[in-house]
Amino acid sequence: MTSGSDPVPETALLTPSEMKKADEAADRLGRPVTDLAREAARVIVSEIEAWGIVARRVAVLAGSGMNGTDGRLAAALLAMEGGGEVRVFALEPQEPSEAVLADFDPAAFDLVVDALFGAGLSRPVEGAAADAVTRLNASGTAVLAVDLPSGIDGRTGDVLGIAVKASRTLTFERRKPGHLLLPGRRHCGPTVVRGIGLPAEALRAAYGSRLHANEPALWQAHLLTPDRISHKYDRGHAVVLSGPASQTGAARLSASAALRGGAGLVTLATPSSALLLNAAHLTAVMLKRCDDADALGALLADERLNAYVLGPGFGVGPKACDFAERILLAGRRLVLDADAITSFRDEPHRLFSQGAGEDGEPRLVLTPHDGEFARLFPDLTPARGVSKIERASEAARRAGAVVILKGSDTVIAAPDGRAAVNASGTAWLATAGTGDVLTGLVAAQLANGLPAFEAACAAVWIHGRAAELHGPGLISEDLPGLVPAVLRELLAG
Repeated sequence: MTSGSDPVPETALLTPSEMKKADEAADRLGRPVTDLAREAARVIVSEIEAWGIVARRVAVLAGSGMNGTDGRLAAALLAMEGGGEVRVFALEPQEPSEAVLADFDPAAFDLVVDALFGAGLSRPVEGAAADAVTRLNASGTAVLAVDLPSGIDGRTGDVLGIAVKASRTLTFERRKPGHLLLPGRRHCGPTVVRGIGLPAEALRAAYGSRLHANEPALWQAHLLTPDRISHKYDRGHAVVLSGPASQTGAARLSASAALRGGAGLVTLATPSSALLLNAAHLTAVMLKRCDDADALGALLADERLNAYVLGPGFGVGPKACDFAERILLAGRRLVLDADAITSFRDEPHRLFSQGAGEDGEPRLVLTPHDGEFARLFPDLTPARGVSKIERASEAARRAGAVVILKGSDTVIAAPDGRAAVNASGTAWLATAGTGDVLTGLVAAQLANGLPAFEAACAAVWIHGRAAELHGPGLISEDLPGLVPAVLRELLAG
């Protein structure tokens, strides 16, 4: 929790209840909510001007709470500027000039300012409000959502009945989880964060959830930057364990990503049956035979080999469980994915008991998609009112591990309660093998010596950013070659 004079970072995600506490604290500090609302209105008008949209006819949809107050005050400022028509359509009209929502025709306007409901909405949108949202979504008229598109739960990102599909969203001071969690993220369009004069002390008093947007500012200070006298072993040595000859591609993707991601050396530990096949595809990645526990023990005897990947194409079964336990018992850091996760579905406690080292720092990073997550945590299934952040955080606590719960809104959670929702990526990542690349990128950061949470966050963001640089037509083999460009961006600041 932030305390003292520490600022609340720009990456922080504040829940609706925390923002309410911040507003209450601001009032006690001499910054009443009426002042904040006036500044919010000014910022709304400023954002419309900065957008550059031609908006001679503006409709403001106003609710009965503070979100509606922000909208009404913005409407008054727009009307004072002149040059066009501004009309307020209200859930509960407060002035004779305000129209009821039933009269709202979005086709009659160039821009709609959605100030019906803010992030604190906790019940489904119904009646006249739902009808107005339905008409708005079908119209194609540009929409600026104030705080969060009406109908989105600011804590979970859930759609409560129906929700506005905004062209862009303007929120104040800090984002909410619902701006990044799905399906809310899809309803926001680009999200702009602007200050409205909320005292820093008020933010500090309210912020305690330890939630973040996963962006470079969260972890960039931990990145390893080699200098001219650095040795390759200063950047660590990652080991990726390969499966049999029929399924070696996934491990090679992980190994290539680990090398491109910054590990000083990478070894692919392969069964004898796949040695020649892997050798035919690899150059800079080294090869070692590893058929059994004795061969793994020989690798573990070299303390320079400090980060391991187990799971991609390895095969499901007791061997995966045995290897994982041996790696963790040897004190090495391990990224567990795919087949290795599934191998523990009947006895997850065997894995969870070894997730953290003696110093409490997690040695284990789990990278499940929803199906794999359900095999280890069958009771933490998606449910209305339970956010993806809460599911991942509880899983991390149980496992004593960092959990990367993958998806279009990937959540990274640590056992100490920290969590982050990824802010990079593209729909083109939904293709075979991209998760294997991610495991290699996590291993690279672990090999570099980053703390497990920061290593996982950095790898997830780099993975998403690399996909953004490619765009349409992306396949998993493209990603490792795009990572150096992302690292250049990061190192250039």
